[in-house]
Amino acid sequence: VGTKLKVASATGGHDTSGIDLVAMSGNDVVTTGARPLFFLDYFATGKLDVAVAEKVVAGIARGCEESGCALLGGETAELPGMYAEGEYDLAGFCVGVVARARIVDGSRVAAGDAIVALPSSGLHSNGYSLARKVLPDLAEKTRELGESVGEALLRPTRLYAKTVQAVLAAGHDVRAMCHVTGGGLPGNLPRVLPEG
Repeated sequence: VGTKLKVASATGGHDTSGIDLVAMSGNDVVTTGARPLFFLDYFATGKLDVAVAEKVVAGIARGCEESGCALLGGETAELPGMYAEGEYDLAGFCVGVVARARIVDGSRVAAGDAIVALPSSGLHSNGYSLARKVLPDLAEKTRELGESVGEALLRPTRLYAKTVQAVLAAGHDVRAMCHVTGGGLPGNLPRVLPEG
């Protein structure tokens, strides 16, 4: 989830952090054509704030439910002196399954193929170091956004698992998929294209 957690800590908006955590792993898994099966999380903090942890874990559970995978469990670690008061870090992983013959790996991509982009819900969990630098007033409400800058930045990462599974189940010839994260299109799209 990265430095988006700094926005959550600054605004008290912890209910989307868990969704973001599941999305960052789950959205990677589905790009191979896999169906997410299960997720495990790791929550680290200096001193556990039970109310915050409950919101984060509820978000993880919601993200798993929306992705169609099980939350098998996780680890909570108190690491005094490692994190400033009120701060925490999250990590996790998602395991999926796909039949070998249905793996989407980009090897069949050819000139003339169409590119279809699915919309995001915002910055997802990338670019927050820059966003925090140029948008320091997280409480500012703007007419254009219809909400505060902090609320807009905490919009949860979109979960693509069910959308992608529906496209694959409909029999569409999907040759490559790319989860666009840090680096944008130039940094991510070439990874799923064959040489040349």
